[in-house]
Amino acid sequence: MSEQTSGAVWLTQAKFDELKAELEELRGPTRADIVKRVSDARDEGDLKENAGYHAARDELGKIDGRIQQLSDMLEKAEVGETPADDGVVEPGMKVTVNLVGLDLEETFLFGAREMAGDDIKVYSPQSPLGLAIHGSRRGDTVTYTLPNGKEQKAEIVEAVPYTG
Repeated sequence: MSEQTSGAVWLTQAKFDELKAELEELRGPTRADIVKRVSDARDEGDLKENAGYHAARDELGKIDGRIQQLSDMLEKAEVGETPADDGVVEPGMKVTVNLVGLDLEETFLFGAREMAGDDIKVYSPQSPLGLAIHGSRRGDTVTYTLPNGKEQKAEIVEAVPYTG
């Protein structure tokens, strides 16, 4: 089953290990600390007007959400090394496309949002553009459907391994 249809998330071994460590930290000491704060705040009495209790419960909900997100992602992860610098668009590549007719070039990481820092946009292989460019080569032009139903052409200007 391909990444496009399986919902798999491509990660380098280093990123997989980093996310796994984050998950272990959240499941262990971080969550235990927040559960203790919830318990301590609950012991203070009236829960209706206990801001500390509500804040700790909210934080626990956020941590539990992140734990679930990381668990799901790591379960679906396809771990591999950085792809070859062969100009073929595949997960783990930094891709530059020219949006034909819009006179706009866009550079992004093709892969999982968790692979990138805040400095680069990310398109997943499951996105309309991602589905269209996956497997294409530098110089190819692909067509994909925008959310508004219009067709858009994109020329692959560059596809190089993302180094973070």
